[in-house]
Amino acid sequence: MVDILLVDDSVSMREMVSFTLNQAGHNITEAEDGVQALEIALDNSFDLVITDINMPNMDGITLTAKLRELEAFTFTPILILTTETSEPRKMEAKQAGATGWIEKPFDPDHLLATSSKVL
Repeated sequence: MVDILLVDDSVSMREMVSFTLNQAGHNITEAEDGVQALEIALDNSFDLVITDINMPNMDGITLTAKLRELEAFTFTPILILTTETSEPRKMEAKQAGATGWIEKPFDPDHLLATSSKVL
């Protein structure tokens, strides 16, 4: 079983992504922003992190950079799931340590294929 940390401030988005990943047999832990996700990450290990960019308190790019500072997350794949499509934002996320990028609205099959590819 794959343990995934899912970070998004939208309850409905977390529910849709969690449903898709749960159906594929993955174990999902949810956080509503980067601050909560970082607190969870300090006490747990995950095989994959999926995060939105635009969230209150701490955005997904800052979260990605902070996770990369933790030894336990040095090599953990981090996927950005967002409505952002600009190249500068993608480069910013990559420089922070993001592994990949999935645009919202997400296609469940694409999400599962991308997740499988980075695991």
